[in-house]
Amino acid sequence: MNAGEISATEVVAKTMTFIERRNPAVNAFTEVLQERARLRAESLDQRERGSKPLDLAGVPFAVKNLFDISGITTVAGSKINRANPPATQDALVIQRLEARGAILVGALNMGEYAYDFSGENVHDGPCRNPWALDRMAGGSSSGSGAAAAAGMVPLTLGTDTNGSIRVPSSLCGVFGLKPTFGRIPRTGVFPFSDSLDHVGPIARGLDDLALAYNGIQGYSATDHVCVDRPVENIEVSAGSDDRPVRVGLLGDFFDVEEMQAAKRALEIVASALGNSASSVTGCSLPLAEAARSAAFLITNVEGANFHRDRLLEDADAFDPDTRDRFIAGSLLPAAWYIQAQRVRALFAQQAASLFKDFDVLIAPATPTSAPNIGQRTMQLAGAEVNVRANLGIFTQPLSCIGLPVLSAPVNVESGLPIGIQVIAAPWREDLCFHVTRTLMRLGAVVERALPLDNP
Repeated sequence: MNAGEISATEVVAKTMTFIERRNPAVNAFTEVLQERARLRAESLDQRERGSKPLDLAGVPFAVKNLFDISGITTVAGSKINRANPPATQDALVIQRLEARGAILVGALNMGEYAYDFSGENVHDGPCRNPWALDRMAGGSSSGSGAAAAAGMVPLTLGTDTNGSIRVPSSLCGVFGLKPTFGRIPRTGVFPFSDSLDHVGPIARGLDDLALAYNGIQGYSATDHVCVDRPVENIEVSAGSDDRPVRVGLLGDFFDVEEMQAAKRALEIVASALGNSASSVTGCSLPLAEAARSAAFLITNVEGANFHRDRLLEDADAFDPDTRDRFIAGSLLPAAWYIQAQRVRALFAQQAASLFKDFDVLIAPATPTSAPNIGQRTMQLAGAEVNVRANLGIFTQPLSCIGLPVLSAPVNVESGLPIGIQVIAAPWREDLCFHVTRTLMRLGAVVERALPLDNP
């Protein structure tokens, strides 16, 4: 927002109108913070003229409802948490965005305790895909993807343990970033799996994604996994950059031969990059399937351990699917967990070796575009599989080793969006953005494809 063009108060008023008009159909918001946002906007408008400009001045944003918001109970998509007292302060990343002028306008729907790829919350109702209201928004950051896609806010925050930013970004046709593990502090964020949880932004536009990422990254001693590294801001509105990059198209486990939408997305991306200065070569990560299994085991064990008391005291208050997975996790032998961590370490070594030959890797984000709400199974590689467990088949291995991954929507012209993953070595988020910008310039990746007057 440029100074003098429009006031923050006007922006908030328009945002509230958008939310009031669009949210009943999409069901992305579980809490709208109208009074807080109004007061924040008035405060920004009263800032002394001539003071240092804020790069997110007046920009509205919303967060998955597992982020602490002062005065609001952090429900994390659950029924049980609603009995908890309100949070006493905002999550650290909310504080960081507001320090740069952004305005928090609400909390967003999500899969219960973040253990979900569908966005079908049994307590708050399913979050619906703005492109087709009978379709899933994806999870677990369902509201974060849908609110951005529907134009209710330009950017949101979500979390990603096994793909919970990238899956809804793919299905809703927006940009989503899972940063390097340890890049962004999780302080004030309700946990799921301590060794896998990431915080990241989702946005309609790539520049908005970069601004949000710039605003929330950086070390904090309040999160024990956060790494003390210099802040590396991503350049916004970068001009044409033709520097060549070495691109690896992941195959084998990531093969999408029978998945038409994902296959077409990769063909478009490969063709575009092949016509640029970049080199494009097929490659593989042979341990990807084992790494996905390791991610399942680690998630189950750590999540079950964290929720043990809730399971013992009030198991019937859980979504039955979530409850059963946690119970299964509590029964897994310790030796399996240890072996999963060994596989994880081996897979990290394998990926590190691959990055000696490639700057970025490209893979599908989801095996399909958005399934129907309530759909339980889908065809995958010639077999009928569970939808909820397998929408993240291509995201889970990469979460397991904490790589930075940017999900970007591809122009497949099929009526429903689908995304690809742009994957880089640890701490190279800049390459994820660079290649995505190149794909935008080449017309393979699209921005703001859903008209703002929909749904």
